[in-house]
Amino acid sequence: MQKPALPENEAERLYALRTLGILDTGHEERFDRVTRIAKRMFGVDIALVSLIDENRQWFKSNQGLDVAETPRDISFCAHGINQDGLFIIPNAIEDERFCDNPLVISGPKIRFYAGYPLKLRPGLKIGTLCLIDSSPREMSEEDQQILTDLGLMIEQEVKSIQLATLDELTLISNRRGFLILVDYSISMCKRFKVPFTFVFFDLNKFKLINDTYGHHEGDYVLKTFARLMLETFRESDVVGRYGGDEFTLMLSNAREEQVSTRLAQFAQAVTEENNSNQKPYIIEYSVGIASFDPDTELTIETMINLADAAMYKDKSR
Repeated sequence: MQKPALPENEAERLYALRTLGILDTGHEERFDRVTRIAKRMFGVDIALVSLIDENRQWFKSNQGLDVAETPRDISFCAHGINQDGLFIIPNAIEDERFCDNPLVISGPKIRFYAGYPLKLRPGLKIGTLCLIDSSPREMSEEDQQILTDLGLMIEQEVKSIQLATLDELTLISNRRGFLILVDYSISMCKRFKVPFTFVFFDLNKFKLINDTYGHHEGDYVLKTFARLMLETFRESDVVGRYGGDEFTLMLSNAREEQVSTRLAQFAQAVTEENNSNQKPYIIEYSVGIASFDPDTELTIETMINLADAAMYKDKSR
């Protein structure tokens, strides 16, 4: 059996998937409608909307299968997200990649598989709309176009969710998306008993930049600040635009000296950006830090507010 390869942008892909906040949620008619149509139209045993998490594939919509998830390393869909177009296996028992796959040699005894990779944006795929049958079959060009059209319908529904969790200007998490990811990260910190830190950033003189140089320059500052955060901090850290000119960061499993080192690296990145961009202004910010042990009972909002209060002390200085 050939295990699926990890996409090159796996960390970014998982970040985007978890920002959506749809893993382990209930059935929704807007997804179930499409899988019902696909199952009936193609006459297959199973139609799924499968999302590829770190170690599993989880089914957001499931027609014809009596489980909610399967391991990622035996998933056909985990292969599918590495494709640019449809991933079609006419007869899995004759395909050396899948002939000894547990899903082929035992239930549901997959023979035919066809998956449309679901894209959040070009190159970033979170799962598939897939068809599965216990009998081999071929797909005509018309069939392939129909599956593609149904996949595009699922993509539109996913993107409507994405708009609710992603900041459209900076393309990092908005407040809602940040809180969803933080909730997941804190649960991991508690599970492994490691500390975590919230950092609150506020851009200085941002209104002055907007008023003096125009909102396009203000947008440039926001996008640049977000980009520098993504480039400087670890892939496991959670970054977000909390609102207006405020940004937030959660560092997991980082001691005080590690937090200081990373913030110093970020400050250096901002300085280098200011020195190279030849703008008539510089990007400045105030920062507040609040660190917590994994056994804290404080709410997420309270912890962020403590970092916010520390930021205001920094701004007043």
